[in-house]
Amino acid sequence: MKQVRVGTDCIGVGVGALILNEENKVFLALRSQKAKNERGTWEIPGGAVEFNETLEVAIQREVMEEFGVTISIIKRFNLVDHILPEEEQHWVAQTFLCRIVAGVPTNREPEKCDQIGWFSLAEAEELPLSQVTQDDIIILKQELS
Repeated sequence: MKQVRVGTDCIGVGVGALILNEENKVFLALRSQKAKNERGTWEIPGGAVEFNETLEVAIQREVMEEFGVTISIIKRFNLVDHILPEEEQHWVAQTFLCRIVAGVPTNREPEKCDQIGWFSLAEAEELPLSQVTQDDIIILKQELS
């Protein structure tokens, strides 16, 4: 029996955390060459929602697993169809605007992520960004203006 690949064989549900610090810098991670998609781009933290898991619990789990920090969700931020035709993937992704309430981010998944850092919106716009992160930065910039 063939195993179903979420995002490829069926639409996947994903979550992302647009994490801001007190200077309104955004936390981003550089996707490694071993990542599932959009390799070599900078992105907000996130991942797939597991069965019987709420979107809020999923993003808190993903951020803790990947970067070892506890986040507080400020609000639901952006909902997108994340369609990657060249990679034959389709995700529906909910972004949450968040702040870190405990811990300092460290890269806990070096096989998926090459670097992490905090960037001003102007700095982030100069980076090769993932599709969802591009959209989120544009909306955030408008909201902060």
